[in-house]
Amino acid sequence: MDKNQTKYDHFIELIQSGTYDQVQERLEEEPGLASAVNQQGLTAILVAVYNGKPKVAQLLASYRIDLSIFEAAALGDLDRVEALLAGDSALVNAYAPDGYQPLGLAVFFGHSQVATYLIAFGADVNSPSQNAQRVYPLNSAAAASNLIAARLLLANGARVDSRQAGDFTPLHSAAQNGQAELVELLLGHGADPQAKAANGKTPLDLALEAGHQQIADLLGH
Repeated sequence: MDKNQTKYDHFIELIQSGTYDQVQERLEEEPGLASAVNQQGLTAILVAVYNGKPKVAQLLASYRIDLSIFEAAALGDLDRVEALLAGDSALVNAYAPDGYQPLGLAVFFGHSQVATYLIAFGADVNSPSQNAQRVYPLNSAAAASNLIAARLLLANGARVDSRQAGDFTPLHSAAQNGQAELVELLLGHGADPQAKAANGKTPLDLALEAGHQQIADLLGH
């Protein structure tokens, strides 16, 4: 491993386990670390977003003028998304090194304006991630309890029973998370309440296990 990669790895570990102030101090010492990439090709900004540190991600972004389409989507930076797509329209359905696409990232992290723009630009609402999760945008919306994004996706042709890894449907996630409005939305679009995941469990099973009686009632219990 080269010296720079070792330095990048240490910085990314700091992002994951350290404080905002610690990351800021390190960036002040060496601003170029904002462009750090781990050995799997994941950038420092995406590591911060994935680890639930949006303020750290924004700090890192303030040191960058070259955000990728994936970073911009995950951060909700609509201006950057627009600029990148104006230069290369194929980026709308591109895959990041970890297999996720801009639309899925925007949906999961709650950036509905970016998601709306991506769909209008031609993002495929029925394209799964190219990784072990095989997650579709609607699955991402359900996992994140993002009702606005779910409505947007369904209005633009997203398959209501898209199955991610483990044959989980969006309804499985919504039922497990106790999201009554989302369950009603999915059922209203024809979601199958009897759909079985790979482990044999239905959305009703998950709702009951989690103690969500209101959801169970909606599912016909």
